[in-house]
Amino acid sequence: MAQSNEARSQAPRLGAWVEGGSTVRWRVWAPGHKGVDVVLYDAEDRVLRKLPLTPEADGCFGGALPDLGEGARYKLSVDGGDPFPDPWSRSQPKGVHGPSEVVSSDNGWTDSHWKGPDPRALVIYEVHVGTATPEGTFEAFIPKLAHLRELGVNTLELLPLASFPGARNWGYDGVDLFAPQATYGGPRGLRKLIDAAHAHGLAVLIDAVYNHFGPDGNYLRAYSPHYFTGKHHTPWGDAVNYDSEGSRFVRSLVLSNVEMWIRDYHADGLRLDAAHAIVDDGQPHLLAEIVERAHAAASGRRVVVIAEDERNERKLVTPAAEGGYGLDGVWADDLHHQLRRAFAGDHEGYYQDYTGSAEDLAATLRQGWFYTGQKSKNLGHARGTDPKGLGPWHFVHCIQNHDQVGNRPFGNRLSEDVSPAAYRAMSTLLLLSPFTPLLFMGQEWNARTPFLYFTDHNAELGKLVTEGRRKEFSGFSRFKGEEVPDPQDRDTFTRSTLDWDELDGADARGVHTLYKELLRLRATEPVLTSRQGTHDARAVGPDAFVLERRAEGDTLLVIVNVRGSLVHTLPPHASAGIVAWSENPRYGGTVEGSPLTGNVVRLEGPSAAVVKLRE
Repeated sequence: MAQSNEARSQAPRLGAWVEGGSTVRWRVWAPGHKGVDVVLYDAEDRVLRKLPLTPEADGCFGGALPDLGEGARYKLSVDGGDPFPDPWSRSQPKGVHGPSEVVSSDNGWTDSHWKGPDPRALVIYEVHVGTATPEGTFEAFIPKLAHLRELGVNTLELLPLASFPGARNWGYDGVDLFAPQATYGGPRGLRKLIDAAHAHGLAVLIDAVYNHFGPDGNYLRAYSPHYFTGKHHTPWGDAVNYDSEGSRFVRSLVLSNVEMWIRDYHADGLRLDAAHAIVDDGQPHLLAEIVERAHAAASGRRVVVIAEDERNERKLVTPAAEGGYGLDGVWADDLHHQLRRAFAGDHEGYYQDYTGSAEDLAATLRQGWFYTGQKSKNLGHARGTDPKGLGPWHFVHCIQNHDQVGNRPFGNRLSEDVSPAAYRAMSTLLLLSPFTPLLFMGQEWNARTPFLYFTDHNAELGKLVTEGRRKEFSGFSRFKGEEVPDPQDRDTFTRSTLDWDELDGADARGVHTLYKELLRLRATEPVLTSRQGTHDARAVGPDAFVLERRAEGDTLLVIVNVRGSLVHTLPPHASAGIVAWSENPRYGGTVEGSPLTGNVVRLEGPSAAVVKLRE
């Protein structure tokens, strides 16, 4: 039975924190256990002393020690057993198996002027901190912020930061939600990056994983069996317990984490991983509470909460007052899949659900997503809801992201599978659509470095991960006979490091110019910036389509040709002017003259033209 609202209320504060400047207080949830001790360590991991905690209400144990303060290191021993890290730890300086560390939230912030992002005008840049620079740290990325701002990006999205096992990982195997990864620079490094981002006018979103915990370093069950439930199951096993016995504390784990990212780290919002796997049969749903808590923690700043969710479910972004969850955005991958089918020919797995036809591409652009209740061949059941009436800014679109690159066996980027001309055409559509664009790091110069799947697990688990990864792709015809890179091999990680020197190449500079000029157009052209603007899309032949943006009496057309030759005649009564074309030599293309002659647009092969009409 789902719990009542009263039973789902906020649990007491847990973890370790500093009071009065130097006193450290602990509270641990360990229901059903007789005792909990805090085991204190020095910097060399030698035991200093033990502090027995006092039983409190609701299965908690608490206590305090004076004259410790920030930097104190400790583990927790339940019923006299081996000590483990605190699952509510704010820092794990020696990894997920080492002692936890007490940290304070004071950073000497300089961003008091910062008001947060406009959810209707986001341009998101997705970054994996560990491979974004050779150093792989928060502070090493700070010098890149000026590049992003000059590009026209206004929001940085960081792949998961919660402490994970080993030194290299995508971040989705995190086990300590509150502890930013030590090898990235830990709490201090993250605060410096966010403070610097705000100084550059960039918002920062954090990718948060609340649908599962990683297996290595996961000590939750040592404290309570109620962190997980057999009532629901996910692809990662038993679901996190959000609606059964003990769920009040588990929900508090998540909601306190949301609050920490926004309040203590000044993050501007969250991207929720696989929200469809956050299972909660109670009311209010955890997703709605996450949104509410994030906004409350911001103290008047604007924050955004975006979900990755495969269901095409309008309820996610419907306001809470209308029975929805009130999220600001949702990843809508249908356009990516249609474009991959059209330009790259992908057809296996979930791509079998897409034709890539001009008609279906136009339908996806009209709606925001393609599946609105039709049966999915891949899933075997109906998928999606009608998005009519939802603002297009709610839909996050991409032509690349960490999943769509990294979940390919060789981590190949889009450039491996489509021509440079197709890449420019797809980019033009993405950057000038009414939807929220997301770029994957390096996309703005058509980076050639792969983004492979990599891990740093212990030998036993690592072997299983390697075997599972290779088995996963054994049924795909295009990969047969090729050995999938070993996720555990350090070379798999280092090969994924972004090469910023590529920007010096002529081809990269052309694509980079395309991205800068189109993002500038997106931010300044009244047809694109108007809040009263409308859009439509239609096929103009079997292999071409038009996205139409209208506002204040003007119209902007993005005409995209997938293949072959296109001759498209514009309305005779309109005054037409060319704004940009993807095959302009400035961008690396081969078409010197404008594709617009009079009121006729001519495109050859994969290409896009941007035309402004005035009545």
